[in-house]
Amino acid sequence: MKITYDSKYDVLYLKFVEGKKQVMNKNLTEDITVDVDEKGKIVGIEFLDASQHIDLSKLLPIKVSVKAFAKSA
Repeated sequence: MKITYDSKYDVLYLKFVEGKKQVMNKNLTEDITVDVDEKGKIVGIEFLDASQHIDLSKLLPIKVSVKAFAKSA
């Protein structure tokens, strides 16, 4: 699972499936959208105004590992 949070816009996205997929968006509420694939499997969930829906202090910060890439000449 990959968690992305944009503090400027207060948007949280939970991605459950790696890679790009064709998805359909299903709005649960004005602020919560579920992305599902062609088989109906949940691929991700987007939360607008995330801090109003989720206690971010229990979810964030998360540990992130960053790989260093060699610069090409």
